[in-house]
Amino acid sequence: MRSQEPIDTSSTSGESGRWRDARLPPAERAGALIPLMTLEEKVAQLVGLWAGADASGGGVAPHQTDLGGGPEWADAIRQGLGQLTRPYGTAPVDPVAAARSLAASQGEIVRASRFGIPAQVHEECLTGFAAWRATVYPAPLSWGASFDPELVEEVAGRIGRSLRAAGVHQGMAPVVDVTRDYRWGRTEETIGEDPYLVGTVGAAYVRGLEGAGVVATLKHFAGYSASRGGRNLAPVAMGRRELADVVLPPFEMALRLGGARSVMNSYAEIDGVPVAADEGLLTGLLREEWGFTGTVVADYFSVRFLERLHGVAAGAAAAAGLALKAGIDVELPTVDTFGAPLVEAVKAGAVAEALVDRAVLRVLTQKAELGLLDEGWRPLPGPADEVRLDDEENQEFALRLAREAIVLLRNDDDLLPLAAGRRVALVGPVAGDPMAMLGCYAFPAHVGPHPEHGLGVDLPSLREALARLVPDLAYAPGCGITGDDTSGLAEAVELAGRSDVCVLAVGDRAGLFGRGTSGEGCDATDLRLPGVQPELVRAVLATGTPVVLVLLAGRPYALGPEVAAAKAVVCGFFPGQRGGQALAEVLTGAVNPSGRLPVSVPRDAGGLPATYLAPPLGHRSEVSSVDPTPAYPFGHGLSYTTFEWSDAHVPGGAAQSVVPGVASGVTEWAVDGEVAAEVTVRNTGSRAGAEVVQLYLHDPVAQTTRPVVRLIGYARVPLEAGESARVSFTVPADVTSFTGVYGRRIVEPGDVELRLGRSCAEVVATLPLRLTGGEREVGHRRHLLVTARIDRVRGEGRG
Repeated sequence: MRSQEPIDTSSTSGESGRWRDARLPPAERAGALIPLMTLEEKVAQLVGLWAGADASGGGVAPHQTDLGGGPEWADAIRQGLGQLTRPYGTAPVDPVAAARSLAASQGEIVRASRFGIPAQVHEECLTGFAAWRATVYPAPLSWGASFDPELVEEVAGRIGRSLRAAGVHQGMAPVVDVTRDYRWGRTEETIGEDPYLVGTVGAAYVRGLEGAGVVATLKHFAGYSASRGGRNLAPVAMGRRELADVVLPPFEMALRLGGARSVMNSYAEIDGVPVAADEGLLTGLLREEWGFTGTVVADYFSVRFLERLHGVAAGAAAAAGLALKAGIDVELPTVDTFGAPLVEAVKAGAVAEALVDRAVLRVLTQKAELGLLDEGWRPLPGPADEVRLDDEENQEFALRLAREAIVLLRNDDDLLPLAAGRRVALVGPVAGDPMAMLGCYAFPAHVGPHPEHGLGVDLPSLREALARLVPDLAYAPGCGITGDDTSGLAEAVELAGRSDVCVLAVGDRAGLFGRGTSGEGCDATDLRLPGVQPELVRAVLATGTPVVLVLLAGRPYALGPEVAAAKAVVCGFFPGQRGGQALAEVLTGAVNPSGRLPVSVPRDAGGLPATYLAPPLGHRSEVSSVDPTPAYPFGHGLSYTTFEWSDAHVPGGAAQSVVPGVASGVTEWAVDGEVAAEVTVRNTGSRAGAEVVQLYLHDPVAQTTRPVVRLIGYARVPLEAGESARVSFTVPADVTSFTGVYGRRIVEPGDVELRLGRSCAEVVATLPLRLTGGEREVGHRRHLLVTARIDRVRGEGRG
């Protein structure tokens, strides 16, 4: 079979009729098919099949060994099949060969079953298509650090087009969890600690993927990132306000502003109720209140976990019944509780067949949307020989995002960029390790080492990239990323001591379930650098040589007094395949850094969890000896140029010169209206750069305690040397809403402040406003977005 030829999808029973009619609405087509199906055929549409997954050895996830089995291929597809799990992302396979194999598998699926419906194919795509020889883009924390949703949308579009070309219909991304405890290993998969940043960037990623015709899957609904102690799958102790005001808004934004068509449940239990069995969350909130009509897919093995880990189901059939009733439509990754146990439970009357019909209607509706019910359907949009997943254009976009995501935290005495002619030492375990560029969902890290195949992509380390730009670069690793071997410290210290400047690169290596220092199941007990890296840092700083500390990591590590002697600090959050080049360009000045922190960088390794989103008593106070003030706050980032802000004002209200303090006069703002906030930004330096103007809300008196400030808008403003721009924000009153004392989301009248800042802690201008009118209740259809407009200033402006 040639993969570009259509497969005969006509019904073997002659019952095509209306469900094959592509002119009808997808839901109507699905509804016409369901009465024709047997129970076994319907249930077959509610499962995935993970063919070729190896459940042996030490490289698998916990419980994969005992839960990764299932029926043989021929038996599994006899009644049809809902999904194929990761045909590209399970083992290193050449993309062309994988495409041909997938097309052949789809042909078998179509011919084996009575209705000839192909499987929906899903793959991971958090840092790009998680396949061998596919471009690896920066990890999500880098998306957040870019503060550039437009670029993230372009990157997601490229990822989506690669998926579609390979015959993949659904991408398991983005993660729109808000990180609450940096010790959690999956912090690297989150976009940041602020719900507005996560929501806007996450929605942009969704638009890119969905715009390419791929179903985006929001992960992990909901509460997964708030586990106790930062431990993976640990119980979540969360109040309804934290859930409503911090955790849920990014999902709302990704659904409403992005158009995601699928949601994956969280492994978490919230207040004793596992999400996979939470009907109030998966049906009451998601579908009945929010109006979601897509599919809810189970995180891998999470239905069986209701029995094995949570203890709320007595067996497979009971677990299937709980999940189906709660609102899970598809069990992944492979046939288990939604197979024979569910069929038997329905026949015995323990599970209502109407629940099966409800789920299969959603599944078949989505398949109709994707063209999988059409006659003449093709498994690939073009010939398999044309499937290419890594090219120069993809790599260029990966490089663009990596460049924008590098954050310059400190630059005392203008040590950076590195001056020409200086003797530069490069020290540190991550400097020579190309894998230090990759997050745990990048194929080489996620699937594990296959030395006979190689990494599949060109992946220069920081050492390789910097050596191209710095002549006679000297290098010593000093120590490993993990372990207690200190035998290399002396060489590193000697090298640093005889150099003019030392670039000291420390951080993480991503992995899964204890095979890395960051990643799924790689949680930390505190925020000290792994292994003996703290000793290396102290020893190199003690030489007195000016040090540029480079942190290449999946989480922020504590940068307190022990690194105060570092003259410069640069941070990169798993910047991807071309991350080494991006870092080298920033260090040498070929690129002007413009990233901003999507998470705070703590000063101390303990005193957690603590993010910037805290009420007054969550910050430094006289009633505790613990000072949680971070070393570097959310939103912080420096540049090699300088920016002047002026003329901050609310049109029609009082203007404020940009000095600390508050404008005189208060502008009224209707609780159902909107206001504008404007500021002029000028590049006063000698080179081009990008400023990130951040808009925060301060609500000094409210009926419940509120964060001191929270991000409600931002704009990335690129400016040539000497150029100015006026940044105008349109702010609907809805964005001030919060969950009030009676559990309703409200806009509350009273005095508030809009604060324009370079970070959450560096406020440039404060604009006082008074919300007027009665208390107003708002719901899911409220305004979610503050829009920003950037106008270049020609000639003399007000500033």
